[in-house]
Amino acid sequence: MKTALITGVAGQDGLLLSKFLLSKGYRVVGLERSGNAAILDRIRDILDQIILVRGSIQDQSLLVRLLEEYDPCEVYNLAAHSFVPSSWGQAILTGEINALGVTRILEAIRSVNPKIRFYQASSSEVFGNAVETPQNENTPFRPRSPYGVAKAYGHSITVNYREMFGLYAVSGILYNHESPFRGLEFVTRKISLGAVNIKLGKARELRLGNLEARRDWGYAGDYVQAMWLMLQQSKAEDYVIGTGEIHSVREFCEIAFARLGLDYREYVIVDPRFYRPNEDTLLVADASKAHRQLGWRPSVNFCELVEMMVDADWMALSHS
Repeated sequence: MKTALITGVAGQDGLLLSKFLLSKGYRVVGLERSGNAAILDRIRDILDQIILVRGSIQDQSLLVRLLEEYDPCEVYNLAAHSFVPSSWGQAILTGEINALGVTRILEAIRSVNPKIRFYQASSSEVFGNAVETPQNENTPFRPRSPYGVAKAYGHSITVNYREMFGLYAVSGILYNHESPFRGLEFVTRKISLGAVNIKLGKARELRLGNLEARRDWGYAGDYVQAMWLMLQQSKAEDYVIGTGEIHSVREFCEIAFARLGLDYREYVIVDPRFYRPNEDTLLVADASKAHRQLGWRPSVNFCELVEMMVDADWMALSHS
């Protein structure tokens, strides 16, 4: 039985990756820093199937002990301060976790077992004010937030350990990926939940920022499969993962509200307080390398993704 260590196991990607690896017969060891009941509730249906360890990737000695005790063949680093706007208010913490945390894991792997295969969750935010659209593996990094800068460091240190020490260490440059398990602070979940609350009469309006902001949105369940595929190759390489399509927040609203028989224009209010800076750059993936070398393609389209999220929130709230 293969063993995989997943950091940030209680996050959206950690949960979906755990389920995917369990279906493939892996033993899953999950590291989670937060003891928050709401966060742990997200993984309640797999708690009896995984080994859950409480701790942080800032704890070097813990990382070493985990590798020694459980002897994983694969490590997936999904632990991160993951909300881009709040990284400005927590810049130091973002760097500690998203940048130096990666180095600590790589050092632990190098010292305990250099044969462990390592996946680093990189992000399209490394491209920031991108010099070209769409972006691929050769597009220069130009991050525009503490989150993006820290992710660029994490990506680059992974490349360095691969080249200097011969580790099988890869980064997946993932574009926005959503699911019903997305955190409530993200606009996609804010919309799906907001629409359901309005339909149920629990709210009368939904305040959002720039409705014309556009994203390359995909289904997180597809993206965790790409993570796994990256660690099954004969050669360690980095990959851009995304749909190659862009859709606006307005489109997301239109589909979400229509799923419930509502017209978003009657309920959505644009509030400048929620505008995000630096919305002028289009971040859209050129995932042709992943298509060609991994055989990976998204299986869920944009409309299906939005309706999936609305349906899940409806099922949860209408029966509560």
